[in-house]
Amino acid sequence: MLREPRIFEEFAFYMVSLAQQRRITKEFELHGRFYAIDSTTIDLCMSVFRWAFFRSTKSGIKIHTQIDIITEIPVFYRITNAKVSDYKAMDWIGYESNACYIFDRGYFDLARLFTIHLCGAFFVIREKGKPEFEVVDGEDMLDGEDGVLLDQTVRFAGKRNAGNYPSELRRIVYYAADLGRSFVYYTNNFYLAAKDIALLYRYRWQVELFFKWIKQYLRVKRFWGDSENAVRIQIHVAIITYCLVAVIEHDLKLGRPVFEVMRILGSSLLVKDDLLELFTGRQGNTGESGQLELNFNC
Repeated sequence: MLREPRIFEEFAFYMVSLAQQRRITKEFELHGRFYAIDSTTIDLCMSVFRWAFFRSTKSGIKIHTQIDIITEIPVFYRITNAKVSDYKAMDWIGYESNACYIFDRGYFDLARLFTIHLCGAFFVIREKGKPEFEVVDGEDMLDGEDGVLLDQTVRFAGKRNAGNYPSELRRIVYYAADLGRSFVYYTNNFYLAAKDIALLYRYRWQVELFFKWIKQYLRVKRFWGDSENAVRIQIHVAIITYCLVAVIEHDLKLGRPVFEVMRILGSSLLVKDDLLELFTGRQGNTGESGQLELNFNC
């Protein structure tokens, strides 16, 4: 496919902006702006997609994504070769003052995390390895209320870690009863309760759900063409479709997760009912064609 993918990318980010504007009023249990950062790798056949060489036996691409936890919208994404490390995506994010960014441990890069701190933004990240640290405050074990076992103020020890992150930060040990295991988080946010920090990390799974549903229902594992342009265009179209569904969910006031709406639409493609009747059984405002009319003016 020789078609230029840039026009699809520009329209995808237009739809991202539109969906974000529509859904920004959605209520959330914590006040503020919260983003989940992660990536997903799509394996490709090396004999067909040679331009995406990844390892000796296969090719692959990676979609780096920043999802707004409140609106469930991917406000930023970038498509790269699968060899690009996750933590490098941290350099592409435009950090907002007082916003909070949630990372998995694959992004445990102290120098980059300190850059977020200097931007006046917050981060929550899961511990990777066993970094040395000294406890400044909060050494005593807590009673485990709300699953919080430890809430400490620490400084990293060792020349390299201390040099990469020279400021104090918070170390929280949380026991997830439903999973039967403990998690360790680091954050520079000293304002939220420890249980809310753990809650935010749980919401990071929204980006995993996004990857799961975009692969399963928008079929990005199977591509229409084998050129780089074809692959990029299909991913941009998938993002456009996702944002369109998010706008529909908002305008129809369905009160359902975007992923659930996508599931219902995907299993009802041959149903001739209008959208509002499909989801609620109520008749909506329809135009001459009998189909539900949505206003897409910004």
